[in-house]
Amino acid sequence: MCGIVGFTAKTWRPGPERINQATETLIHRGPDQQGVYRSTSCYLGATRLKIVDLSAGDQPIYSEDRDTAIVFNGEIYNHLEVRSTLEARGHRFQTHCDTETVLHAFLEWDTDCFERLRGMFAVAIWCESKQRLVLARDRIGIKPLYIAEQGEDLFFASELKGILIHPEIERRLSLEGLDCFLSMNYVPSPWTLIDGIQKLPPGSWLEWNNGRINKQVYWRIPDMAPSPMSLEDAKSELDRLLEQSVREHLMSDVPLCVWLSGGIDSTTILHYATEASSSRLRTFSISFNGYSFDESSYIREVARQYGTEHEQLDLNPEQDLEGAIRELSYYSDEPSADSGALPVWFLSRLCKTRCTVAFSGEGADEVFGGYLTYRANRIAGQLRQVPAGAIRLALRGLNAWPVSNEKISVEYKVKRLLQGSLLPAEQAHIYWNGTFSETEKAALLKVPLPGALLNILSPLRARLPGDGIAPFLEFDQKYYLPDDILVKSDRISMAHSVEVRPPFLDHRIIEFAASIPTRLKIRGDSQKYLLKELMRPKLRSSTTQRKKVGFDIPAHEWFRGPLRGVLFEALEFAQAEHSDLFNFDAINRLKQLHMSRNINVGYHLWGLMTLFLWMKRWNVQSAPVHQSSRQVLVTG
Repeated sequence: MCGIVGFTAKTWRPGPERINQATETLIHRGPDQQGVYRSTSCYLGATRLKIVDLSAGDQPIYSEDRDTAIVFNGEIYNHLEVRSTLEARGHRFQTHCDTETVLHAFLEWDTDCFERLRGMFAVAIWCESKQRLVLARDRIGIKPLYIAEQGEDLFFASELKGILIHPEIERRLSLEGLDCFLSMNYVPSPWTLIDGIQKLPPGSWLEWNNGRINKQVYWRIPDMAPSPMSLEDAKSELDRLLEQSVREHLMSDVPLCVWLSGGIDSTTILHYATEASSSRLRTFSISFNGYSFDESSYIREVARQYGTEHEQLDLNPEQDLEGAIRELSYYSDEPSADSGALPVWFLSRLCKTRCTVAFSGEGADEVFGGYLTYRANRIAGQLRQVPAGAIRLALRGLNAWPVSNEKISVEYKVKRLLQGSLLPAEQAHIYWNGTFSETEKAALLKVPLPGALLNILSPLRARLPGDGIAPFLEFDQKYYLPDDILVKSDRISMAHSVEVRPPFLDHRIIEFAASIPTRLKIRGDSQKYLLKELMRPKLRSSTTQRKKVGFDIPAHEWFRGPLRGVLFEALEFAQAEHSDLFNFDAINRLKQLHMSRNINVGYHLWGLMTLFLWMKRWNVQSAPVHQSSRQVLVTG
């Protein structure tokens, strides 16, 4: 695992230390080794966290004639298989690391090589004789890659800070990114919250050739086209794929562990890892002692079942919550409106005391239908047959229901469901996991937004209501998974120099899941039906039958207590600096209603707080009212 950074220099001349400065911004991603490449036209930097081939593999790595250089972030789980093919074609290798395999694969097959790679990666390859730079990102978007075009030149980095180090890059808030962030809690690709900086989309590559840029997609989230398949056949195939994926993910020359929640996803990974590993595994967890959503008893039960060396930390107000939130404003790159970032911070810090590589259960919900939002979509479809006036009347009645300090209470879910049922289905889908509706968002701002959110929702809208849950699953795999879940996992784990591997996101598993009937994903009230049926004989019923809890904090309660100070500070700063863009009468009213327990909007306030802390930390300026938004084509 590493960080990569670089830029071209066709129309400007950077100082000799600029690439070193950019590389140093990513040293947390690779504290074990740093290296740079310089030519008159291109500069590359890499920071390396040594995991495979600890004695060799320092980056950049060069071709034998030194005409081509590579910097690489990630892991290629089939690199030995690819290497064997290349050796048969006459390639010679100096190391045992996968970075060199990727370099030779590119020399042999050019950009077609990316389809042959199984793993998670972001890569930059420079060919001096051709004045050609190629960037690529893995199929799912597990590893990040940011890009910024400046005239005929290109800047790139694993994290935004590797681009923001350049004074040539203006730090101005993107209205497209803000439009999405306030509703979705994240910024979907290709946008970011910095105007002029984009994400390279998952499953794609970019070529810069002497000032000209070409982008191509080499893999897409597969269309869900179910084929006839029995439950037993599907279980057998998923068992084979999970066994294969987890075994390949065990590739490491450093200690590894499993992040354990006690739920079916992480326990499934632990089960297959235990079967494939010759040594005792370590597990790490976060508990919330005293809360109804605490999973400690289930975690301990699973740890005993598999005989792991287990450690866990109780996350409570005695921990330095405020300090961690301030650190998040630096390391998260873009503000993380997903409050699950806070427990992941403490989990990563705990894990690093013993291990460098951690397995997670991420991806199972998006691939196999695990979120409650998928059931909400179905119920809301029925509610839309009820007159809207009757639903609004019911909501007025529910306002008399006292708000709860529970993380996500019955009161909160019922109100949210009814409010979402008044929205178009595609907007309701992001409303369930998000925060502000279009109307609520407009009240927070003094300027109109460019409609970026409605743009990315339009392909989803075109498929509703006829395709069941398939469009929602595909949407979440395309956006929510890479731009929220995997962003959170990557930035926060790498802030502690920990590599997280999600075996559920092997692309073969995703392609298999797209081929199975919907009834094997959600059957009645049973979600992730196929996965539960596969694991039922292997795991205890307390794991397979328990409802999903979710990994985040009691935001409603903590904003009325230990996080009150940092929230108020963030809002006061923003009001002084950004009242040209934001309507602080509306924002402060929202805060007051929450504090007086009239409403629960802890997750809304979390998003605003992290946004304003991030803008302060990175000196991001509000977009001027007269800004003409950049047009970005979003394809379905």
